Parts: sequence; structure tokens; C-alpha cells
Amino acid sequence: MATYRKLGRATSARKAMLRNLTTNLLYHGRIVTTDTRAKETKRMAEKLITLAVKEHKNFEEVTVKAKVAKKDENGKRVKEVVDGKRITVFDEVEKTIQKDNPSRLNARRKILSVLYPVTEVPVDGRKKRQNTKEIDMAKKLFDEIAPKYEGRNGGYTRIVKLGPRKGDGAPQVLIELV
Repeated sequence: MATYRKLGRATSARKAMLRNLTTNLLYHGRIVTTDTRAKETKRMAEKLITLAVKEHKNFEEVTVKAKVAKKDENGKRVKEVVDGKRITVFDEVEKTIQKDNPSRLNARRKILSVLYPVTEVPVDGRKKRQNTKEIDMAKKLFDEIAPKYEGRNGGYTRIVKLGPRKGDGAPQVLIELV
């Protein structure tokens, strides 16, 4: 007997589908899918959340100096002429950043190996390329999702049955983060 459901797909297609479902579940908080897909998605999502809960506080704050381009009141970079060339003026700024400890870095890499990158597109539809932004799913998992489940030992998702699908009668369910 297999230790996982094959879902009538080839290995690569099944893994891609489950990665996509897991990414969408963690991004949106809930998705509607079939019963067997939801059960497999639940397995993947719970493992990722458990990993994030274990490692979400495992970092150190470090102060670094960074060069930042000087900007004028319109938000454009300030340039000055040196030896006939226009050069951008930089200021040195001290920033405090979070430096992952080795185990958290490993957890981040494992999470990113499963989840797809998410691009958020503006609702109005104008200037799509300029206003899109990449969502760091590992950061969302560590900073938003993991603190909610810190005192909980598993059971991060819930499956609610919705009834049969209209087209083929497959049992539909709602899987959501608790």
C-alpha cells in the first residue's frame, strides 16, 4: 500500500499540484478543492507550519551599515558631476536586520523548496507590471502564521465538507487554517 495518494497523476504533475494547493492555502488561508486533494495538502501544509513554529524565533538582530541613494523631494536620486560624469550620491545608514541562525536558514530553504513564489497583482488592473510585488512566503510563514500556532501541538488546518461538485460529483471540501 502506498504511503500517499497518487491522485491519478504522474509524479511531477502531482507534486506541482500539491505545491500549488499548499502555497494557495498558506497565502489565502482557505481554499476549496476535492476531499482527497485536501487531505494530501493538509499533510504538506502541517509539516511546513510545524517547521516554521519550531524555528520562528531562531534569529539574531544585527546592526549593519548600508549605502542608500540620496533622494530629493520628488523621490528621484540626487546626482552630482565628478570629472564630467554624473554619479549618484549615497548616504551611509545603520540598519537593524534579522540574521537567521543555521537551523532557521535550513528551515527557510526547505519551505522555499516546497512553496511557489507568489506575485500580488493590483486589483484595478492598471499598470500591472509596475505595481506588482513579490510576496516572500517563508517570511509570511515565520512572521504571521507561526506565531498564531506557537502553543499548539499540530492540527493547524480544518477540512469542512461542502457536498458533491456539480460537474462530476466529486466530494468538495473547504480546507482552511484554524
